[in-house]
Amino acid sequence: MIAGKQSIKFDNNVYIKAGATVAGTKEKKGPLGCCFDVVSQDDLFGGESWEEAESRIQSLAFEKLLEKTGMMPEDIRYIYAGDLLGQLIATSFGLKTYDVPLFGLYGACSTMGESLSLAAMCVNAGFADNVAAIASSHFASAEKQFRFPLLYGNQRPMSSTWTVTGAGAYLVSNSPVITKCDGDVCRIVDNGYANVIISGITTGKIVDYGVKDSMNMGACMAPAAADLIEANYKDFEVTKGYYDMIITGDLGYTGKEILLTLLKEKGIDISDIYTDCGIEVFDKNEQDTQSGGSGCGCSAIVLDTLVLDKLRKRELKRVLFVPTGALLSQVSFNEGKSIPGIAHGVVLEAV
Repeated sequence: MIAGKQSIKFDNNVYIKAGATVAGTKEKKGPLGCCFDVVSQDDLFGGESWEEAESRIQSLAFEKLLEKTGMMPEDIRYIYAGDLLGQLIATSFGLKTYDVPLFGLYGACSTMGESLSLAAMCVNAGFADNVAAIASSHFASAEKQFRFPLLYGNQRPMSSTWTVTGAGAYLVSNSPVITKCDGDVCRIVDNGYANVIISGITTGKIVDYGVKDSMNMGACMAPAAADLIEANYKDFEVTKGYYDMIITGDLGYTGKEILLTLLKEKGIDISDIYTDCGIEVFDKNEQDTQSGGSGCGCSAIVLDTLVLDKLRKRELKRVLFVPTGALLSQVSFNEGKSIPGIAHGVVLEAV
């Protein structure tokens, strides 16, 4: 199972049985807007604060996941979930009513990769049959915590990214079967699509290039993504053609160019198979999001609507999914500290 220095290759099939996505109004207007499961016309999602809204987003995503799989909360052994807010309040308040054992995670915007990695390890090892992996973010709650009040109306530089309002919830399981029940009558659902498995993971290390600009998350996170991809290539002995797609979490246009440059310096050229969730989620020409999208919710909602969709349709065979995170807080930033980055890699395959 151990592959190289940072990776694991699973010896059992670990399935992503289903995914559910919730998005905000701006995300609805983007290129993937038609594909989200739940979209609110009110970015408060019926709450009285932005933090309540993000909690509601997580709850809606988990509820939709249960609906799509025909499961009840008691059928879920564990939840691995996280968000960007202090003490994970979006997660704790959003999921507290379901009475499911919870591991709260903080990997900044890499949290979707971290939660999927840990869920897959848990299922592969036989500690659980069904585990939920969830991550969320909200534009307004993130701006309120990390930058400026929205009413301040500060000018955004072109290197800045727009935090995605959204959440993704995924059921990681030891079985690909989805059973729908009507009363006492149950049937196995076969939608004719390929199953998707998590065949391996590469766990990232903290990488700090000394960047201190909180309005340039791409520059903060790109070195960690380059380090992760290099480690994955070494650990899995990757050759050209192994991956059909490599997609990072939220480097945006600025971080994309930095990543490609750093990898070419390492002798790795992925330019023909590479994209970024932050680039895919918004329309650069129409939506005025500067460098693109970011936040835990960015990779969380693009994973199902773009990546898994193409894998299920067999348009792709193998993908390296690399959510990226900037590890800062209000305290560290205000004390003049640099912004370290981290990335986590998840190898997805159609079977």
